Amino acid sequence: MTYAGYSQALEPPGYDEELAKVGPGTPCGEFFRRYWHPVAIVADVGELPSAVRILGEDLVLFRTSGGEFGLVHKQCPHRRASLEFGKCEARGIRCCYHGWLFAPDGEILETPGEAGDAEPAIEVRKRTRLGAYPVREYGGLVFAYLGPPGEQPPFSEFDASYVPGITMRNYRINYSCNWLQVLDAIMDPIHTSFLHSQNAGAQFSEGMAEIGELEIFERGLQFVGSNTRRVDDYVWVRVNELILPNFTQAGAAFQADGTRSHYFGRSSFTRWVVPVDDSHCVALAWANFGDRGDPIEYNTQEGCEMIEQGEIVDRPWEERQRRPADAEAVEGMGPISAHKGENLMPTDRGVSLYRRRIRRLVRDLQDGKPVPRQQQIDGQPVRTYGQDSVMKMPAKPGIDDRRFLKQLGRDVMNMQFEAEPKPLDERDATIIEALKQIEASAQ
Repeated sequence: MTYAGYSQALEPPGYDEELAKVGPGTPCGEFFRRYWHPVAIVADVGELPSAVRILGEDLVLFRTSGGEFGLVHKQCPHRRASLEFGKCEARGIRCCYHGWLFAPDGEILETPGEAGDAEPAIEVRKRTRLGAYPVREYGGLVFAYLGPPGEQPPFSEFDASYVPGITMRNYRINYSCNWLQVLDAIMDPIHTSFLHSQNAGAQFSEGMAEIGELEIFERGLQFVGSNTRRVDDYVWVRVNELILPNFTQAGAAFQADGTRSHYFGRSSFTRWVVPVDDSHCVALAWANFGDRGDPIEYNTQEGCEMIEQGEIVDRPWEERQRRPADAEAVEGMGPISAHKGENLMPTDRGVSLYRRRIRRLVRDLQDGKPVPRQQQIDGQPVRTYGQDSVMKMPAKPGIDDRRFLKQLGRDVMNMQFEAEPKPLDERDATIIEALKQIEASAQ
């Protein structure tokens, strides 16, 4: 027998610094700063300021008494007191130490310890500003842009906000690991069959244990991973989705199980994986409930946790060992995974492709090229594909079923891509009708 522990301990593998590091001035940190990111849930921002750490920066989020949000650097530029202890007023936030008042955009409005017409007070108000970032509300979340003002992109809306009959519930899940580890899972559909199914029983549905036929579609910033499974007489096309840098969707967690027809059911969550710093990240999201989302009985905090990772967050250690979910898998890799010790396989193609694309975009930015936009159609919501489509299509004698499933998965996705330019309601109706026709042709 050959044991390799000693040699590997002497030469531990390193991690991918180019992608993992996200602080100010780092290559990937600068890439992230060219897009809008959620930083908090609107309902969590009360009358007191909140400390927020995002992309390695310590910030303070507040809401004026008039309802306007502000996101500013934590330290007051006067004597560096923390604005986490500041007072929210009608025009901005007031420092607890000497009463300086700052507008949401960082302008110094008052220096009350000094005479208003004194030259030093006038001068400091002219030359000094509190660091601040643009913010806006969307989908019950507070979004911020942390990049150069001259490169601020249009805010991206997503079609998930316009699905009729959907009830949305915001949630937040913290992860004690690098953002790549959490984002990888969305482009790794095969992990669902093992971590969430075969390892310790079904965390979602029995049908997810089937591995199926995997396909990855790269479409600019959008990566779509389809897994086409057979569950008895039904074919289940389940789609996970990533839009760079960190927007994710998937199929439903509990609505579809592959045992009944379901046409273009939408994602269980609409989620952003936001780096906190190099060794922490946060999932800020809303879960979707209704006929095209998840069952309404999961509209609870515990339900959102199960949708997010397969189990609730606060569990005894022994239970986490016996029934690990996403948190245990990704945090178990360590604060920053040793990427250079990985052995990527063909089923990891989605992970390889999206990392390669981010690396190219990061380097393009360093070369002075602008980052691409997320919208496929200017001025319109981003079209997304996280979904479940289940059709009754019994296997036919003499037909290679694996080849059939693979081709069907491609056909279903290409049909949906062709419908992309249509208005949202027309697009969805077109896709749903096409799926029903595909099902009917198999009877």
